[in-house]
Amino acid sequence: MNAILLLIILLLLSLLFVGGKQGLMTFFGLFLNCILIFILITLVNWGFTPLVVLPIMAILILSVAIYLSAGRPRVLQITWQSSVIVLVLILILAFLAQHFGHLQGYTLENSDELEGLSLSVGIDFSNLAIIVMVMSALGAIAEAAMAVTADLFEVVERTPNISAANLQAQGKVIGEQILGTAINTLFFGMLGANIPLLVWFFRLHYSFSEFMNGKLLIFEVVTMLLGMIGILCSITIAIFLVEHAFHREGRGILNESDL
Repeated sequence: MNAILLLIILLLLSLLFVGGKQGLMTFFGLFLNCILIFILITLVNWGFTPLVVLPIMAILILSVAIYLSAGRPRVLQITWQSSVIVLVLILILAFLAQHFGHLQGYTLENSDELEGLSLSVGIDFSNLAIIVMVMSALGAIAEAAMAVTADLFEVVERTPNISAANLQAQGKVIGEQILGTAINTLFFGMLGANIPLLVWFFRLHYSFSEFMNGKLLIFEVVTMLLGMIGILCSITIAIFLVEHAFHREGRGILNESDL
């Protein structure tokens, strides 16, 4: 038994122990999303237009991640709406970042790995860069939207006489708390994954200009920044959608039959 299989089994057992049936659903959703990502890679390899395939597959991945989670149907609905809106924004920003930053293909640091290999692969690496940036942000977008939406629904449930103004104030407080932890999660994830690259840059005595223009590092930084923007936008949009629904329906948004 290799280490990867062992870790997968431990993850499944941990999810079953902590979440029971919902933990199994979460594991199943993770498995489905792995399949969807594989399908995305296969379609791009077959020559399908990445900028057409990507939005479709990204929406499917978001749908699986959100609707296989526990929660009220209305919470899942608002989370999905928020995530899809932010996905469109991130697609546009990723395209602009790639266009102006030329963040595609291999860099000088990859020259040893590519030596002796054919470079005629017939794939536009600029589109692949956009796919990487968008896919890296999906999880953070869905997580932030789900967290703030579920918290606001709990506030409405536990405060029968809450007004729209108070709900807006609570949304601001909850959003600020989630924003801080979510952004730090992205930052330390990026930093931890690129520590070997940073050490390599320092040991090779890169100048400040070379350091700031290193495509390998800058691509990771741009991906991280897009994820942070996605988190901020998903929190803001989710709060707005909950407040708008509460303004129209009041406590009817709770859908008491689901309690």
